[in-house]
Amino acid sequence: MAPQRPSPLPDPEEIALRALGFLASDEDRLERFLGTTGLGPDTIRESASQPGFLAAVLDHLASDEALLLTFAANHRLDPQAISSARQKLAGPGAPQ
Repeated sequence: MAPQRPSPLPDPEEIALRALGFLASDEDRLERFLGTTGLGPDTIRESASQPGFLAAVLDHLASDEALLLTFAANHRLDPQAISSARQKLAGPGAPQ
């Protein structure tokens, strides 16, 4: 029997979209995200197509360790993978 390879990590965009879904699945989490970003429920879809939005979603997760760890556990991701995804989405020269 061939050894199993670890499953590949989702791409950064997929991680951020999962994070957005995670935030949207709970009213309190979503309200906090909207309050932090200044977005409204009616503008979030439009904003999602803007450069940097998905990195901002991951920034929001990273700003709250408990939230980050809950998301990571729910999606079976290493928190470091989330940080790496944020860096890739933010691009070179972005603060870490």
